[in-house]
Amino acid sequence: MRDIKVYTNLFDGGLHNGQLKWTSYIQPGRAGVDVEWLYTGDETGPDGAEAYIAHFRPGSHGDLHEHLGYEVLLILEGELHNDNGDRYPAGTLFVEQPTSVHQVSSP
Repeated sequence: MRDIKVYTNLFDGGLHNGQLKWTSYIQPGRAGVDVEWLYTGDETGPDGAEAYIAHFRPGSHGDLHEHLGYEVLLILEGELHNDNGDRYPAGTLFVEQPTSVHQVSSP
């Protein structure tokens, strides 16, 4: 058996053509974020990784938080702001190391 997820044209309208099934990401201190889960902690185990495609709606944010593992972000459209003043436009990929502390928002 082969179980595979394929997403096409993410840089060319694929975020909004119905292939992603956005669900609200409910988490304390987070507002205005929807996700398409790629895999969850339920699938990878209590210490396993999670991955999702996130949509930060205008004005969305997360509270200041620490990551216990790596975080990889690829900005597909729009811009993401970090609490240290960094701004990440579409096409930016950044990697946060374990124990990184940050707060991100979408203008």
